Amino acid sequence: MPVFKTPFNGYSVKFSPFYENKLAVATAQNFGILGNGRVHILQLNPNGPVSELAAFDTADGVYDVCWSEAHDSLVIAASGDGSVKLYDLSLPPTNNPIRSFKEHTREVHSVDYNTVRKDSFLSASWDDVVKLWTVDRNASVRTFKEHAYCVYSAAWNPRHADIFASASGDCTTRIWDVREPGSTMILPAHEFEILTCDWSKYDDCIIATASVDKSIKVWDVRNYRVPIAVLNGHGYAVRKVRFSPHRASAMVSCSYDMTVCMWDYMVEDALIGRYDHHTEFAVGVDMSVLVEGLLASTGWDELVYVWQHGMDPRAS
Repeated sequence: MPVFKTPFNGYSVKFSPFYENKLAVATAQNFGILGNGRVHILQLNPNGPVSELAAFDTADGVYDVCWSEAHDSLVIAASGDGSVKLYDLSLPPTNNPIRSFKEHTREVHSVDYNTVRKDSFLSASWDDVVKLWTVDRNASVRTFKEHAYCVYSAAWNPRHADIFASASGDCTTRIWDVREPGSTMILPAHEFEILTCDWSKYDDCIIATASVDKSIKVWDVRNYRVPIAVLNGHGYAVRKVRFSPHRASAMVSCSYDMTVCMWDYMVEDALIGRYDHHTEFAVGVDMSVLVEGLLASTGWDELVYVWQHGMDPRAS
């Protein structure tokens, strides 16, 4: 399956919601500690190698990317200098970024575009806050400030335009409604830092969290005293978890144990696939909305893999 070599360490990978053969990759030099970054826009070619459609260089590492849900050429990048940058693929690199939002005081670790209203996006930062933005405004619409430590991830609910969740190093996941003054729910989900969260695409009350404690937990926010599933199988911190757009109980995760795992949280033996193709921390993973079972991952080994679930990612 296709493999692409990036000059820097991979941090995040996202399939386009418009084109089944396009994906964006966020990378950072020197493992994101110090140095430049680059956003790659890649094209999958049938029976051929991955080609690079565009690349955008940044002065600091890029930790996450997301595609606009309203414009097929817009990509948003989370930067190590605290900025959120907006790129337009229809314009040459010299005309990009078309906008740079600079309000966070520390690294931006996560960006997520609203899939319901399609007009706004979230940024989550190591400055302990989440910010709400629209593409056409230079200043953020609102800042959500309750977490006591780094916010590593923020994710919109796929059914409700005003609801999102945030995962933090303060060991909580918070549920927010942008119409309310504060968070509407606090999940003390893990005893260690929570690095990622994602909502089920089929049940708007189901959310997954994953942590430095090596576990993934699945919660029903209607009754969140105990998780409905605890998924163990990773050997180190779980960096990212994503629910399947095609199967209600399926999800994919990646970890500092260098593996990508596929899960079905509704069955007793929940671990249904493990891929060990990366040779360094696996930190970015995604599932295609347009092609069922198509996966992508990236990691600190400077490689991007795209493969069909059930196949060997390294098979050419």
